Amino acid sequence: MSALRPGKRKGTARELAERLGVSERTIRNYASLPREDFINQARARHERIRELRDKGLSYRAIAAEVGCSIGTVHNALKNDEAA
Repeated sequence: MSALRPGKRKGTARELAERLGVSERTIRNYASLPREDFINQARARHERIRELRDKGLSYRAIAAEVGCSIGTVHNALKNDEAA
């Protein structure tokens, strides 16, 4: 099952499930992207992170530019080195 309208949720899966009277899993299934789309977005984000790091930006600047956490930047670069 894929998201009918993917985007940011307005609460956690638990909060939405309680409010709607359904399970957390139902909320996650409803709101999730298809696996292939998720993987493609993650690859594009990692490529962008690598490009920005090659330009000399700091982890903090990259995180602000890409719209993710500093930890995500660290993991993307660490996993890239390991591969």
